Amino acid sequence: MDMMTTLSEQAQRNLDQWLNDESIDAATKEELQGLQGQDKELEDRFYRDLEFGTGGLRGVIGAGSNRMNSYTVGRATQGLAEYIVSAHTGEGKPSVIIAHDSRHFSPEFSLEAALVLAGNGIVAKLFPSLRSTPELSFAVRNLKATGGIVITASHNPPEYNGYKVYNNSGGQLVPHEAEQVISNIREVSSFAAIKRISREEAEQQGLLVWLGKEEDEDFIQAVTAISVNRELLQGEAGKALNIVYTPLHGAGNLPVRAGLERLGFTNVSIVSEQEAPDGNFTTVKSPNPEEREAFTLAIKLGEEVDADILIGTDPDSDRMGAVVKDPDGKYFVLTGNQSGAIMIHYYLSQLQEQGKLPSNGAVIKTIVTSEMGAAIAEHYGATVFNTLTGFKYIGEKMNQFEQSGEHTYLFGYEESYGYLAGNYARDKDAVVAALLISEAAAYYKQQGKTLYDVLQELYEQFGHFQESLESRTLKGKDGVAQIQGIMESWRTDSPAEIAGVKVSEALDYSKGLDGLPKENVLKFLLEDGSWFCLRPSGTEPKIKVYFAVRGDSGADATARIQQLTAAVMQRVDG
Repeated sequence: MDMMTTLSEQAQRNLDQWLNDESIDAATKEELQGLQGQDKELEDRFYRDLEFGTGGLRGVIGAGSNRMNSYTVGRATQGLAEYIVSAHTGEGKPSVIIAHDSRHFSPEFSLEAALVLAGNGIVAKLFPSLRSTPELSFAVRNLKATGGIVITASHNPPEYNGYKVYNNSGGQLVPHEAEQVISNIREVSSFAAIKRISREEAEQQGLLVWLGKEEDEDFIQAVTAISVNRELLQGEAGKALNIVYTPLHGAGNLPVRAGLERLGFTNVSIVSEQEAPDGNFTTVKSPNPEEREAFTLAIKLGEEVDADILIGTDPDSDRMGAVVKDPDGKYFVLTGNQSGAIMIHYYLSQLQEQGKLPSNGAVIKTIVTSEMGAAIAEHYGATVFNTLTGFKYIGEKMNQFEQSGEHTYLFGYEESYGYLAGNYARDKDAVVAALLISEAAAYYKQQGKTLYDVLQELYEQFGHFQESLESRTLKGKDGVAQIQGIMESWRTDSPAEIAGVKVSEALDYSKGLDGLPKENVLKFLLEDGSWFCLRPSGTEPKIKVYFAVRGDSGADATARIQQLTAAVMQRVDG
């Protein structure tokens, strides 16, 4: 089955292995034979094994070692199964809960993972249709499972899918756990080594169990318990707030609507074109509530029904974006940092007002998240902790608090639209964020204020913080090298000043700063309180550059961030 190509040695070796492996079906081999002569495509599919990072797998769907398919999912699951069996110390069989979103092949990949787990003697508890990532995190904790898997690529384009792994606390694997799984995966020398049984065998042996409505109800109860003004919402405030919601074709539709209804929000309009699950995400360029374009249809509906707030959740419903009215009645898209600041202020102020704010309260944010939320949290007496980017680190910190009792977790968030109030899960939750920001909007509407008004008040009180993000997508093998080159350039030739402002400190997190795990991130602190940060994405072929300033006014902050961004990106784009 030799194919005459000019592939790299590694790609050729991987391709030959696939073509000669008897475990791989004929249709897959035919697809690969059909790519003969397309060296660039074959190189990208086979130059490496799809990398299992700390967030699991994520890649383009298709045949090949560097693609998401049933074989790469099976291999990853075999490695995970061996880790789970070796780490399991409790009585009975270990168990893993599996959920998936609306992407192409998500149900198939979920079942594949379940049958490999079952083949290794692990009970796979599977949701039969799409569920949100935070519900999976909650279910792992609630059902005392050994681990969890979510088949999702979050807000990536439609051609992607992914595989996220959770530990028994309901948090995504942290590096030292992921490294053990990665080591096991490397030991899976061929697809024939994957232990897999049929669905019928798994069900008969009690190794495949189907979850459903009971688990959904437990989750909704946990999420709605976070409300701090439930009585207010059950009255006029819940009816008065006019909400538009879009699930962007994903898993948020049922839980967000159920939660809003349970709390007393009766005036909710759904963007009908984006209500049904759709792996092509037909109505948007990207199903990402971080981008204004994703709200185009929601804004149109909002204008028709005169909505107070528009809410959008991403395909696996762990990120939430909100849009509110400005003084001119136009819709203003809140950034993740702005939404986070509003929710921290509302949640902590209400707990304080009701005498429920713990003296040892803690708020956790990431190193690329705005300092505005930190300033608000500290105003209410909470201690602020910084973690690396990725909610798994926030979850890990929550576990430490739970074990030590030193702090009471209140709120955690990332600038990338991920939030969690309450202790019921260990991953960001767009469902609770949708409910909490709606509750804040209802509360302030009773006082004659919009969330835009509240944001301006916070700026006046705490300072005019402004943040932005630039990213550059550099695909394929060459892109990886380019991103590494950019990072090394800034690491070895650190600037003394940027945009006329002195650099006061250069933080290289690859050295393991502040007791944090080592990560390829550079952050530069400037003398005027501004900062910028370079970070390769762990899940996409991108380098991200974060910027943050604090100005005396909105105009001052805008001018500062424009100057900083222009100076940094001129060098990045070199």
